[in-house]
Amino acid sequence: MEKQLTSLDGTPASRLAFGTMQFGGRADVAASRAIFEASLASGITHFDTAYVYNDGASEELLGAMLGDDRERLIIATKAAYTGGGSRKNIQDSFEISRKRLKLDVVDVLYMHRFDPDTDLHESMEALAELKQQGLIRYVGVSNFAAWQVVKAINIAAKFDISVDILQPMYNLVKRQAEVEILPMCADQGVACAPYSPLGGGLLTGKYSLGDTGRLTEDDRYAARYGLDWMHQAAVGLGQVAQELDVSAATLAVAWAAAHPMGPTPIISARTAEQLEPSLAALDFQMTPELYDRLSGLSPTPPPATDRIEEQ
Repeated sequence: MEKQLTSLDGTPASRLAFGTMQFGGRADVAASRAIFEASLASGITHFDTAYVYNDGASEELLGAMLGDDRERLIIATKAAYTGGGSRKNIQDSFEISRKRLKLDVVDVLYMHRFDPDTDLHESMEALAELKQQGLIRYVGVSNFAAWQVVKAINIAAKFDISVDILQPMYNLVKRQAEVEILPMCADQGVACAPYSPLGGGLLTGKYSLGDTGRLTEDDRYAARYGLDWMHQAAVGLGQVAQELDVSAATLAVAWAAAHPMGPTPIISARTAEQLEPSLAALDFQMTPELYDRLSGLSPTPPPATDRIEEQ
């Protein structure tokens, strides 16, 4: 069963979350404020940031915007992307994050990625201490494989906490999460907030028009989405979008949100105008037929057992 996160005043998490990775980077103060207000106006209640985003500027800008809306919002940040998963690194960086956000309590704290060099008992105990002190409300993990999440769940239970939410990558051309991650979340009652529903902008169709963005500016994204079939899938998505007279970005976000597990995709943008098509996914009606048609644009990953004949 899908876990439902709520804010301090009991407001449930919105169907989509907004990721503030661009705040203080590609989005300046004015643009960040406009994006935040557009998200609120559309009903977004779940906002995501991280200690490492733009050297802290993302957390600082988000914290400065919360104001009277804070009680009804879910604010998530992440620790230990750099420096490892030690107790000291998690708790020291979180204290900096909390001050940047100007919050007494942060709703969600993720371990940003799995650290194979630190005993996970130490990491989970650090998160448990923060929760027991009333400084965080939910515990999350990001970029963990399914087996790593289950390991974290079992270790967390030793410290009387649960792993409440997972943040994996997931979009129409990155579907590995369908094999074990999304079923595991459904089975274990872990909420799921996948990032990159637009595939670094690939699924908006902008690169086929000659526009620039992460895929042209960041070698990591260029490699991540460098396969020809991915670009062909983006072209196919654009053709369906044109046929339906809707933005390709709207279709991409709505598709990611329509998985039966019930994930909460994290959308993002550099401007309020750029954000509009993603927000439109909140009201888009994804039929089973359209979902299957879009799914057919990219390869379905083989099952974890490799018994493809049983699919």
